[in-house]
Amino acid sequence: MSAQFWVSIAVILVLVQVILLSCNYLIMLERKLCAWVQDRIGPNRVNFSFGVLPIKHHNWGLGQPLADGLELFLKEDYTPPGVDRGLFMLAPLLAVAPAMIAWAVMPWGGYWQCDGFSLNLPLIGQWTVEPFVAHVTAAPLNIGVIYVLAIGSLAVYGVTIGGYASNNKYSFLGGLRATAQMLSYEIPMGLCVLIVILVSATARADLIVLPQAAGVWNVIQHPLLAIIFFTCVLAECNRAPFDLAEAEQELVGGFHTEYASMKWALFFLGEYIHMITGAAFFALLFLGGWDPLPFVNEGLAVTGLGLVFVKFGIFFGKVVGLVALMMLVRWTLPRFRFDQLMRLAWRSLIPVTLVLLLAAGVIVYLDLSPWWHLAANIAVFVGTMAVAPLIPQGPPVNRRVPLPGSRFNPA
Repeated sequence: MSAQFWVSIAVILVLVQVILLSCNYLIMLERKLCAWVQDRIGPNRVNFSFGVLPIKHHNWGLGQPLADGLELFLKEDYTPPGVDRGLFMLAPLLAVAPAMIAWAVMPWGGYWQCDGFSLNLPLIGQWTVEPFVAHVTAAPLNIGVIYVLAIGSLAVYGVTIGGYASNNKYSFLGGLRATAQMLSYEIPMGLCVLIVILVSATARADLIVLPQAAGVWNVIQHPLLAIIFFTCVLAECNRAPFDLAEAEQELVGGFHTEYASMKWALFFLGEYIHMITGAAFFALLFLGGWDPLPFVNEGLAVTGLGLVFVKFGIFFGKVVGLVALMMLVRWTLPRFRFDQLMRLAWRSLIPVTLVLLLAAGVIVYLDLSPWWHLAANIAVFVGTMAVAPLIPQGPPVNRRVPLPGSRFNPA
């Protein structure tokens, strides 16, 4: 077997553990960020004693994710009467499985150049490894970014099937909302990816990083495109202000209303892994992947094993920073109404990305300087702000009702 096969196996074994452990502590990070935004302390008491070991220090509450996991694992698993049992059991798996494989094409560590080595192993004898250069990724596919789009869009099936199988009107409405939201925001997200493919002239994930590492990150030349893509990532992950599929104030809990115990936990495990994948996708397309600085060509494309770990740390650090930004957005912005969510996609994001795609096509066809993309992004933003007030808004909603004794009463 080739050296790339063994490198890919090693990347899979390492990253599965890293991502699952990260999900546990990202939940704690979200609770801490929520507490800081609301001027509270947050979880800080649970240690690793589990009520048995003589550990007195609270360890900054780092045992909280383990306690939450044990609590969910040991909680009674209840299945309501009247549900479609097969689909009801299948939905959490369909929600988490696509998220577990979507990150496979990310070039986490660039390329590893090995000069070869020999080992004298018992039962095997002398084992010689020839020099090689391998992709530090699980699956070095030629259609890498298209693979991420295709796999990421499958996660909505788990949400939709869970809402349908629950035999609950609130769950069913949550599933319908998730489907409409995915159909709406997949279009601008796909257009954003198409623009990056057009500019980079490749769909391979590692070859999208290399021009950014040798020059300027795409977020600097395509700032408006990056904002639109980040908005679509929030919508695809069902994160606030786009969490209409589980809106507690309207739908009790939406698609997961009837779920409990580990089936409920699988939905949220899939959500957090989907956030990691979305953040890694954004870092790949717009933040230079494993590149540490936006304006400096460090020449770190093909490196030894030590620098591979450094590049992985840089890439994963960007991912954690973007996930923290998603969490801050959740605890800062209010949730959209559903008509506002649809209007944002169909009357704002899709037309703007179509204009950006046209501008990028003209710039690439005329072989102009890449900085023309920045000028095009600024021009489209200014044009959008100028045209937006002229677009008919439709009938008013949530009108203020005159009420005697209130400050809205015109009498």
